[in-house]
Order: sequence, then structure tokens, then C-alpha cells
Amino acid sequence: MSTRSLNLDDTLYDYLLAHSLREHPEQAALRAATRGHPHAGMQISPEQGQFMALLVKLLGARQTIEIGVFTGYSALSVALALPADGRILACDISAEYTRIGRPYWERADVAHKIDLRLAPALETLDAELAAGAAGRYDFAFIDADKTGYADYYERCLQLLRPGGLIAIDNVLWSGAVARPAQDDDTRALQALNERLHGDERIDLSMLPVSDGLTLARKR
Repeated sequence: MSTRSLNLDDTLYDYLLAHSLREHPEQAALRAATRGHPHAGMQISPEQGQFMALLVKLLGARQTIEIGVFTGYSALSVALALPADGRILACDISAEYTRIGRPYWERADVAHKIDLRLAPALETLDAELAAGAAGRYDFAFIDADKTGYADYYERCLQLLRPGGLIAIDNVLWSGAVARPAQDDDTRALQALNERLHGDERIDLSMLPVSDGLTLARKR
């Protein structure tokens, strides 16, 4: 029995993918298309996408939020898991990056589920709150500028229903959060991790998935 999470070497990681990963062909194609992108490291891992899709199905989610779309792999993963009437409010500021994913969304027949808003995410989220959308969403995924995480978290917590789930990416930040911070991104993540640990509004689990994934369930 192991008393802590395993470290995955390449052989074990390949085994994990070979015995767990079930990708739609357009997911695999979008991953391949993004692999050569200068910022390819911003894309989530396929096992994380599959995990989030499973969470969405377990929640019975219909209304979801994504903050930080990049080339669209995470949005595609969640959209495929949503029912026919499901919707993702997808927030990003880059037409250049998000344009890459659109053809894959179309070919996977989920583009109609992804409501892409090209604007600062806080503007989009505040507009939803102003329109009376508090408590209407089931799931949110935060994977954007790290210094904005605390504000995104607070908005998402308001927009989620009780029992809804927020997934927050990069919370381990390649291990940097466990050492004295050398930059604003690390400081922001450290502060957020401390804040969530003491937040009685949520049930919490920080997982060593990919670069660290925090799950926060609204009580």
C-alpha cells in the first residue's frame, strides 16, 4: 500500500493513458494541433480533461463556466460530457488562440454548446451576476491569469448553485508554491491556496493531478 501519491515516470504515465484515456477523435486531433504551439504548455493534460468530464457527468451539470480557453481542449472535453441542452460560458481574451479550437468543436458537433465570450473574464462574470444568474451554474473551471484567480473564484462561487463545483488549475505551479515566492503568479497562487483552505463556504480537495487541481464544492 502507498501512503502518498505516486510519482509518474514516462513508462507509468504511458500505461495510465493506455488503460484509462478515452478520447473523441477531435480531442486527439486538437491536442496534436496544439502540441507545436509556442504556448503548448498552457493546455491541460488529456487525463485531466477526462477527469473533469467525469465530474461534469457525476454532477449532472448543464450550465458551466470556463475561464481561460486557450485552443479549446478543456472546453471540448466538457462540452462532450454535457447533455444536448448543456452550455459552457467560455471566457477568454484571445481570438487568435480560441480560433484554433473552433473547427474541432464544429466537427465534434458541440460548438453550439460553447458560448465563447472574448472579453476580460471579470466583465463577463459580472454581467452574468447583474443579469440575475447567481446560483444558476453547476460547474466552473478556472485556468487563466494566476493573479486574477482570487477574483474569478469569488465570482464563480456566487454563480454556482449549492453543491456546484469549482475546479482550479495550476495550484501546485510546478512545486513553486511550496517555496518562497519569486514572482507575482506564485504569490497569488499561494495566497489563494491559503484562502481556500480556511474557506468555510466550500468543501475542499487539492489533488496532485497534472500541475495541481483544486476542487471546491459550494456548500
